[in-house]
Amino acid sequence: MRRGCDPVALRVCPLLTDVQRIGFGGGCHWCTEAVFSALRGVDRVSQGFIVSDPPNDSYSEAVEIAFDPVQVPMQVLVDIHLRTHGSTSNHKMRGKYRSAVYVFSRAQSEEVTDVLRHLAHDFPAPLVTQVLSHRGFKHSDPRFQDYQARNPEAPFCTRYIDPKLDLLRQQYSDWLKKP
Repeated sequence: MRRGCDPVALRVCPLLTDVQRIGFGGGCHWCTEAVFSALRGVDRVSQGFIVSDPPNDSYSEAVEIAFDPVQVPMQVLVDIHLRTHGSTSNHKMRGKYRSAVYVFSRAQSEEVTDVLRHLAHDFPAPLVTQVLSHRGFKHSDPRFQDYQARNPEAPFCTRYIDPKLDLLRQQYSDWLKKP
């Protein structure tokens, strides 16, 4: 399990919890969808494209998730996001695959910024992941929704998605949904 992601140390026990929404982008949304769909506490993963404020006002591949922060804290979600895409690579495809966490409030922005600052020292190069305001979402074509779940043996899945799911099983097993 990754340092800083101890489920016991992060557990809180309020009587009622509010489901939160947040967006993640960084690589192919087929991969990102499969990663977050595997996590307990993630109630919904919508695959598509997210837009933010200028200069990030073009739609970029991403997912929007609904999650219970008691079951899976923001720190864990961001940590997993950073480790399942090229969060330190500022490659030429960043327009289509913007490395970002799309937030819905100032409080979320502050929380994610603090998490990124805390986790940055665990990476060999500076993070390129941005904290951006979520300004709009468009679903991807229905034929691509739940791509990995519907096509687990497809070459793309075995080459790109399966290694990310293996990483989850090896390093984040306490955060995975039970079969």
